[in-house]
Amino acid sequence: EIGASLRLTEGAEHLFAELKRLGYKTAILSGGFSYFAKQVQARLGIDYVFANELPVVDGKVTGETVEPIVDAQRKAALLQQLASEEGLQLEQTIAVGDGANDLPMLALAGLGVAFRAKPLVRQSAKQAISTLGLDGVLYLLGLRDRDLRQ
Repeated sequence: EIGASLRLTEGAEHLFAELKRLGYKTAILSGGFSYFAKQVQARLGIDYVFANELPVVDGKVTGETVEPIVDAQRKAALLQQLASEEGLQLEQTIAVGDGANDLPMLALAGLGVAFRAKPLVRQSAKQAISTLGLDGVLYLLGLRDRDLRQ
């Protein structure tokens, strides 16, 4: 029920549709739980998802987590891994995040964007979006309204 009622961040559908149209590979690197991340992946056509696993026994969450935990260091390592698998240099990657556990990943990416982020993250990132939807990232990529499908 929770997964079905998840609200997407403003601009998410537009952003991922445009990135797919332009040939980008996309990923969710989340400290949240894979059960929900996979639902978002299916909804938006995201290529990769890495999130924390919660074991379920007899239809109930056990409260334990399964290693490896997707924390700040793991997010940065996953960004490097995905870039390598896709034949990209880190300078060709984009990372978007809002919390302190995103800082190492944002620092590694060619374009690291703090999105509606906590003050520390907003101050640390070279780029920040605070008032636009998630599709504001498209403007940072140099796209103009006339280039985009609305």
